[in-house]
Amino acid sequence: MADRRDSDTDPTREPPTPEQPPQRPMPWLPYLVWIMAILLTSQYLVNTADTPRRQQLSYTAFKQKVTEGRVASVTLQGENIRGSYKGADSETVATGDRPQPKHFSTTLPPVDDPDLMLLLEDYQVEVRAEPAEGNFWSRLLIGLIPWLLILGLLLFFASRMQARMGGAGGMGGGQGAFGFGKSKARRFERGESNVTFDDVAGLAHAKRDLQEIAGYLQDPDHYRRLGAKIPKGILLMGPPGTGKTLLAKALAGESDVPFFSISGSEFIEMFVGVGASRVRDMFASAKKESPSIIFIDEIDSVGRARGAGLGGGHDEREQTLNQILGEMDGFDPHEAVVVIAATNRPDVLDAALMRPGRFDRKITLDLPDRPARLAILQIHSREVPVADDVNMERLAALTVGFAGADLENLINEAALLAGREDKPAVDMACMLQARDKVVLGGEREMVISDDEKKIIAYHESGHALVASLLPHADPLDKATIIPRGRSLGATEQIPEEEHHSLRPSYLRDRIGVMLGGRASEKVIFGEVSSGADEDLKQATRLARHMVIHWGMSDKIGPVAFRRGEEHVFLGREIAQQQDFSEHTAQIIDEEIGELVRGIEKEVVELLENNRDRLDKLARALLEKETLESAEIRQIVGGDNKP
Repeated sequence: MADRRDSDTDPTREPPTPEQPPQRPMPWLPYLVWIMAILLTSQYLVNTADTPRRQQLSYTAFKQKVTEGRVASVTLQGENIRGSYKGADSETVATGDRPQPKHFSTTLPPVDDPDLMLLLEDYQVEVRAEPAEGNFWSRLLIGLIPWLLILGLLLFFASRMQARMGGAGGMGGGQGAFGFGKSKARRFERGESNVTFDDVAGLAHAKRDLQEIAGYLQDPDHYRRLGAKIPKGILLMGPPGTGKTLLAKALAGESDVPFFSISGSEFIEMFVGVGASRVRDMFASAKKESPSIIFIDEIDSVGRARGAGLGGGHDEREQTLNQILGEMDGFDPHEAVVVIAATNRPDVLDAALMRPGRFDRKITLDLPDRPARLAILQIHSREVPVADDVNMERLAALTVGFAGADLENLINEAALLAGREDKPAVDMACMLQARDKVVLGGEREMVISDDEKKIIAYHESGHALVASLLPHADPLDKATIIPRGRSLGATEQIPEEEHHSLRPSYLRDRIGVMLGGRASEKVIFGEVSSGADEDLKQATRLARHMVIHWGMSDKIGPVAFRRGEEHVFLGREIAQQQDFSEHTAQIIDEEIGELVRGIEKEVVELLENNRDRLDKLARALLEKETLESAEIRQIVGGDNKP
């Protein structure tokens, strides 16, 4: 792989200066000015349209008109008096040769005039009263307040939409409401991510493949001379927590090319066509800066099989997927854009997405083995003060089945426990307590009667004794009657090595250990309790797999069935037809029942023949509450497995 050079030290490479989009004036400002002008004018016209032409009279002239019998009605409003003359219904009344306005107005003097009302009553003038009103500007302000509130809300939501769609951190900033179709992918340069491949323990094959891609993008001529073509896409597959996103962060931290990162769910909006538009914008930005890398996390949110959902055959998700398919298979030969995607559900992805030419290379990430777990623990404990008694190799052996994220959580829980107990460093006791908390759950404080505690002790003793006596069962680690998580007690087994191929003898003994607690209750008390609920679920599930998936039933034979595997939420069809008859279904149910009942019968006989050991284990659990593997072996009598 070619040497990588930092842009800060390479004189031939100028650091990219992102162009800032020009600040365009707000296009809605002139419209806002016009709207305000129209509202002011309309409010003025409303206030003046209904105001008739009035004759302004002095107070003396007003009383004179009353005594002459020419006033028909008056309206008193504070200090103002409005009135109308007697006469025709037209706008003016004739007085001599000159037409006069029909309406008049005057103002009361500052001194009281008690004779006014008597005068109006004597001349039968109709009197009305109205509350005093403010001036024109106050009335105008009151009329405009609702409109101002509405405009303020519109401007507020417009600014929020501009901030969201303009995209802080996205690739379409400053576009306002027109930024709906702009990609939300984050762009990273070398050095922006502080994660490197040294921070990824294990996964040697995955790191090798990704480093090869980075090397190709840095020196493509070396590979072109050999006739090699860059893969269009790389799909990272594996259970949750195995390091898919961590690998992408490491690639972003060590790659010398622009790196665009986005989650699959960020393509989807409630508006049709937005997802496809964002895909086009993201690939256009990546092509402009090629060579570059695009990372799509959780691609199964947009890449599920088409034509198999609840939304018909052409919904928004399918449009987005179609656009991704077109962009990945339509690269220009001179453009070097690699798409890296991560998913923990490769079985639900569309077949067109998985074919060569789109995702040419598929990398499977498994749970880490013991050396990888040891390396992961050492990486996550680099910033943690670890005591001298901590044995990382033993801790790696005790964490079979842990993913990388689980191991990181274990170290963090141990550090929290050490801080709670005010210890200067994290010791082995904190590590083991943290492991138990991650596996079994935290301890619960419960008030349990002596009778219930006795049932729990015999239940866990049954698990422990059966695990000690059955030849193919996993080794015991501990048994406890302290309530943890959702259980009232626990018996834990830790395999000496990871199992990749399961044999019927091992699976039968595993089911036997699951049924050991229920069998112990039946032997000691003559009845069973509800404490075996989870044990029965696990035993039935394992027996079903033996019968219908792994061909471990003589009556069914070497046939695998699809029973109970299809789910609507995985993007499959709602109506699934069984690939076997009702008669076969009945045989399957009978085989599962016979298998579980037969194993339980064997376990009951085993416990009856070892009743004294069962009683010893139960008494020891009632006394100590927790028994380690060495204590259990001492009580049972050494290694009793043939």
